[in-house]
Amino acid sequence: MDHAVHAFDTPFGRFHLCEAEGAITRAGWRAMAGRGATGLLREAEAQVLAYCAGELEGFDLPLRVEAGALVQAVCDQLRAIPLGETRTYGDLATALDRPAQAIGQACGQNPIPLIIPCHRVLAANGLGGFSAPGGVETKVALLRHERAAGLLI
Repeated sequence: MDHAVHAFDTPFGRFHLCEAEGAITRAGWRAMAGRGATGLLREAEAQVLAYCAGELEGFDLPLRVEAGALVQAVCDQLRAIPLGETRTYGDLATALDRPAQAIGQACGQNPIPLIIPCHRVLAANGLGGFSAPGGVETKVALLRHERAAGLLI
């Protein structure tokens, strides 16, 4: 499959986007290989930078989660969490009738972090994990940016 890739700097580190067949299929802070930017990737960059500037509350991009059924279902739940709000792994586990540990593992497999906001999911008694470089420090920075950090106290 032919992938287009584009990378750019954000306040949270260098961010990479991947497009295949007209949809964003991967994103994150780890380098990706592929051909150059497309119109969709430039639009995604503009939306990510608007989010970083506090000017965007929700992304409007074609996304395709190329993963198993549980990861797809978890990503659907993640996309429904509004900016500035959080949920617990237990909340998603109840909604999907799956164990919280499986939900945590599926969150860690989210192929489009930030745009699909896995950082908005917390453990019942703490932050939980975050698979991006910087780990929970990046998660906390994103939650502070979204003014959801008060929920961490």
